[in-house]
Amino acid sequence: MPKRVTWSQYRESIGDRSGLFAALAGAWSIERALYPGSYVDLSPSTAFGLVTYVDNDARAARFFADPDLVRAELAGLTGPGVDPEVRFLAGDYTKPLDVPEGSMDLLISLYAGPVSEYCRRDLRPGGLLLANTSHGDASVAALEPDVRLVAAVHHANAGYRLVTDGLETYLVPKRPETADAVRIRSSGRGIAYTRSAAAYLFEVP
Repeated sequence: MPKRVTWSQYRESIGDRSGLFAALAGAWSIERALYPGSYVDLSPSTAFGLVTYVDNDARAARFFADPDLVRAELAGLTGPGVDPEVRFLAGDYTKPLDVPEGSMDLLISLYAGPVSEYCRRDLRPGGLLLANTSHGDASVAALEPDVRLVAAVHHANAGYRLVTDGLETYLVPKRPETADAVRIRSSGRGIAYTRSAAAYLFEVP
């Protein structure tokens, strides 16, 4: 049986991302979020009503299979008016997921590979993609003409800040020749920018 891992324990190694999702919830109307490659990071459920978590790690499956533990982990940490509904799908996000296509307000892509390549279909029109450059997701999104950057996320001193002004100064490649989607996908890494952020929020048509 896989070792039991909890969100409380995981937060000790990665930090608490709850402030990030609280900031998003304060600025955008987000009811349904999809989090592929979530492991046991429950932080989106502190801010949004329905979050679907996806992971193929047996330890994540064991954690989410215990609803009492999940509720206990979230107790006292949810934002005002948030009544979290947690759903977990055990499996590979590169395969079609058991979610209604076009139903999600937010797709979360943090350190989990090319999430948007496979799960963008699950976003509603005008939905939001939260991505960083870890595996190239934000770098690829920045090159798509129909995708619009709406915020840059900065993280410092355990806090999160959303920047919505001066967005034209973000996602400017240090080396223009590296801004190639095929090359980024092949390398599995994002590219370097003249001005960086912890993550980026995009609006997807």
